[in-house]
Amino acid sequence: MHQVDVIVLGAGIAGVSSAAHLRQRGLDVALIDRRHPGEETSFGNAGIIQRSGFCPFPFPTDPAVLFDIALKQSTTVTYDFATLIRLVPWLFRYRRFSNTAQAVQEYAKAMAPLKALALDEHKALAKWANAERFYRKSGWLHVYRSQKGAAAGEVERHFARIYGVEYREFSGGDINSVEPGLISDGLFGVYWPESESVSNPAAVTDAIWRSFIQDGGRFFTGNALGLERKRNGWYLRAERSDIRAAQVVVALGPWSGDFLKKMGESYPLAVKRGYHSHFRPASGASLSRPVVDVEHGFVLTPMERGIRLTTGVEFADRDAPPSQGLIKMARKRAEEIFPLGRQIDNEPWLGSRLCLPDSLPVVGASPENPGLWYNFGHGHEGFTLGPVTARMLAELMTGEKPCANASPVSPLRFIA
Repeated sequence: MHQVDVIVLGAGIAGVSSAAHLRQRGLDVALIDRRHPGEETSFGNAGIIQRSGFCPFPFPTDPAVLFDIALKQSTTVTYDFATLIRLVPWLFRYRRFSNTAQAVQEYAKAMAPLKALALDEHKALAKWANAERFYRKSGWLHVYRSQKGAAAGEVERHFARIYGVEYREFSGGDINSVEPGLISDGLFGVYWPESESVSNPAAVTDAIWRSFIQDGGRFFTGNALGLERKRNGWYLRAERSDIRAAQVVVALGPWSGDFLKKMGESYPLAVKRGYHSHFRPASGASLSRPVVDVEHGFVLTPMERGIRLTTGVEFADRDAPPSQGLIKMARKRAEEIFPLGRQIDNEPWLGSRLCLPDSLPVVGASPENPGLWYNFGHGHEGFTLGPVTARMLAELMTGEKPCANASPVSPLRFIA
């Protein structure tokens, strides 16, 4: 039997960072996952630490865009019909939070302090974990295929000006001054120089985990759903030991809903699936930074393994078999602006993100189960925000003043 101060459930970037911050504050911490740290959602993202991102992804309202989605011709959003029907109430809430001016303003106000801290928190953990070699001062480039699309991005740029974040606008061949490898005719671009990227997101998570272990943390293979409440705290039977703790952190990403259901708690959760595959660029072609095609939902990022193409969103059951349509369409669209060349992976990778309708994570104490703490629901911002929400959570758990206002991400916002 191992008695610890805190059990952390989930070893993605949010869970590993939470374990690291708690350990740095002198707590005895046991990290639990069914797989090696960083092998699930944190394995497959685009590897960007965004200094931008002050607006939630808007719910589409353009009839042409909605028509493409309905016919499954969109690379931004595709769906399984039964899943989509089940998510209709959630989608209505998401539309309200992402498309009204007041909701977008509240999102920007909540996100701005987190984004201001995100890179420094990444760098602090990277230094602690000897993972600085993975980080690149690359910035990242947003490209648009139409003037209408570029104009829609003005809301994001409006908040960037308010919060003092630098950006530069380009069009046509001028984009090649930032990224020479792009086929830039007819494109509009916005370059965000304060963002950074990494060459291997899974390796970053793994490095933080290894430093956590070297610093006296413990890791056990186990099933989070086996957690039980007993009179003297929380109890979990892992593969090699039984573990007890007074406090538990839930950082289970897209599996958080299963755990919450067992605990009798309900949050408006939805899972968005996405794919990636790696390519060896055509001869003479190269990318030096991440490039997102905003209107088509895919990202191209240079990684250790090659150019990683990450897709838009698929609304489907989390555990359903992968489909090939989205990655194929994304590849076709991507090759219109960059010569991807030979595909390296035999099969595309598939992962899931947990999202709330207000596009903000849930960070803080459970309102219904004393001793439970939450750090989940980061959606598309998981890699960016994992370290900073982990610091915020550790500060809340140890009675420190949190690094940013925790109210907008509190679980209490869902209590009627």
